[in-house]
Amino acid sequence: MKIYLYEKCDTCRKALKFLQERDTSFETIPIRQQPPTVAELKRMLGYVGDMKRLFNTSGLDYKALNMKDRLPKLTEPEALSLLSQNGNLVKRPFLLTKTGGTTGFKQEEWERLLTP
Repeated sequence: MKIYLYEKCDTCRKALKFLQERDTSFETIPIRQQPPTVAELKRMLGYVGDMKRLFNTSGLDYKALNMKDRLPKLTEPEALSLLSQNGNLVKRPFLLTKTGGTTGFKQEEWERLLTP
């Protein structure tokens, strides 16, 4: 299991605490320095079903790049490429398991993902 996160993000810290309390094995990856790959983003898109759920819509980069207006005009490959090059644009935490994935931290969703 991989979790991409930003160490100063409160939501990411809550997600880490959640995983640690469950004695779950996981790999942490700093999302700003090492964004998810295009393949991982495409896989996540299959789980979340909506391109906008991959984007950190409240982030400064999202606003600075005027993504609210640009995103609807991007093709899927363009959007995934942009995300793979800028970890600040990716919704975090970004959790990929062997059989699923989600963005953001909603405890009920994470519990569902982690229940065998």
